[in-house]
Amino acid sequence: MAYKLVYPKSYIKKASKFLRRHLQLTGQYKKTLELLELNPHHPSLRLHGLGGKLEALHSVSINMSYRIVLELIITDKEIILVDVGDHGQVY
Repeated sequence: MAYKLVYPKSYIKKASKFLRRHLQLTGQYKKTLELLELNPHHPSLRLHGLGGKLEALHSVSINMSYRIVLELIITDKEIILVDVGDHGQVY
């Protein structure tokens, strides 16, 4: 069963800004979201829990430089997207 991606308005704004700055990543970004929806535990996403002020959140990799921060709700099979950017921006 696939997961449902939830796109809050705050995330859409951040993602739009991110994609305008990084047009070359559009394909990788879309592929990451598709894979995330099918299987968030796929090894290529490198899903991991975060610590500190972001300890309730997880992160997946678009590539080695860019990440998507998300809230993973296993019981409802929902993934709420929170932020996108490079390591320094999202952590």
